[in-house]
Amino acid sequence: MVKEYDIRKKKVEQLRQQGIEPYAYKYKRNSFAEDVRSKYSKLKKDNSNKKVKIKLAGRLMTFRNIGRLAFCHLQDSSGKIQLVFEKGTIGNENFKQMAKMLDPGDIIGVAGYPYRTKAGELSLWVSGFELLAKSLRGLPDKWHGFKEIEERYRKRYVDLIMNPEVRNVFVLRAKILQAMREFMDKNNFIEVETPLLQTVYGGAFAKPFKTRCDELKTDMYLAIAPELPLKKALVGGLDRVYEVTKKFRNESADSMHNPEHMTIEWYQAYADYNEGMDLVEALIKSVAKKLFGKLIIEYQGHKINLAKWKRIPLLTAIKKYLGEDVSRIKTDTQAKKVAKKYDVDTSGVTKGNIADELMKVFRHKLIQPTFLTDYPIELAPLAKPKRGDPTKAEIFQPFIGGMELARAYSELNDPALQLEHFKEQETERKRGNVEAMPTDKDFVTALEYGMPPACGVGIGIERVVMLFANQPSIRDVILFPMMRPKDKSKK
Repeated sequence: MVKEYDIRKKKVEQLRQQGIEPYAYKYKRNSFAEDVRSKYSKLKKDNSNKKVKIKLAGRLMTFRNIGRLAFCHLQDSSGKIQLVFEKGTIGNENFKQMAKMLDPGDIIGVAGYPYRTKAGELSLWVSGFELLAKSLRGLPDKWHGFKEIEERYRKRYVDLIMNPEVRNVFVLRAKILQAMREFMDKNNFIEVETPLLQTVYGGAFAKPFKTRCDELKTDMYLAIAPELPLKKALVGGLDRVYEVTKKFRNESADSMHNPEHMTIEWYQAYADYNEGMDLVEALIKSVAKKLFGKLIIEYQGHKINLAKWKRIPLLTAIKKYLGEDVSRIKTDTQAKKVAKKYDVDTSGVTKGNIADELMKVFRHKLIQPTFLTDYPIELAPLAKPKRGDPTKAEIFQPFIGGMELARAYSELNDPALQLEHFKEQETERKRGNVEAMPTDKDFVTALEYGMPPACGVGIGIERVVMLFANQPSIRDVILFPMMRPKDKSKK
């Protein structure tokens, strides 16, 4: 049995034999499908407007030849519109060529005029057409051929063709990024760039990706966070800086995590974490108003009011939701015992990070906008101790819809205390905490020149997109999420 792929490949050969190039260089269109639909929406049944010449380009999604007429649906970036091919209009030979050589999936350019069929569908009556790219692989059946979620992620390009709602997510993502940048610019921040390749990684608790720079003959790491370079910019006198950038963390890939992801991170000189919370709240509200014109949104069946935010100390929240008093945990053994109680993997649990691990147990309950604050000092080696309680750090994390959106704090700017915290992190690493930070001596040197008091915030862009696009998985908002390679022995 001859495969469809081979039939289409044969058509490419036949077209070239006829002197027709099946892969064009360009096509000058003057409209989009949505333009035609909106501009000629009042056109009556069985009527046309032959005074205008419209040129569209896009992908054929359907193809139905009924003899003298052929009906197709063309899809471009704005949506779909029906095409009507008629023998008398394009000529008998052209009609035969069209019927013989075109297939669903082909990308074509068409010229014509608006026409509403007797059945009432607004269409383009085609007066001429051009093949722009011959599709060798047929499109999957809309309802049965492309539903397996892993295959949709793996072949996102097909997913985008078949599912307009998927394309809409990434249009929304672009609008969110634009709205964030507008907000930061309005608040007098400047956008900067920091290295993605670093000799010492830092700025977060994470396992890095390691690589090698042959020119410098040294090991390097893909950035797990831009925090330390951005704070060096504060030292240099750039008082308000932000960066939209990639982060790389050698960690799990699941519904909430992708090893390669994006953040917007900013540092505001002469501010503390209270002002940081104010700015995060204002940013989320600003984006919501820009996108939807309101502060009430829906996320996974929950109605969320972005106008109202709570602030709760972390240990208070643990006691409220789990009934555990973390302040009574004095040893790693006690910490592991409590972790085991909640089915938390105990391999990397210490008394220093047990509060963070317990937060992950109940965070799904934080549906309405909530800031968890004042984490144990062991969890924040780059943060200032809390005023009045040095066992805590001035740190906060916002949660909406059960998702952690960011991590932020009043930045530590005491070089001696920073070095001490780095040493404590080295001890944590020796205890088995693979996510503890290494010592960055150059950062300590920068602090010795003097860094103004500041608040720093890092927001996960994918989490924000998930929230506003009402998507349950991070892979639904990353255009090409990380996937396990297919078995090379399988085709």
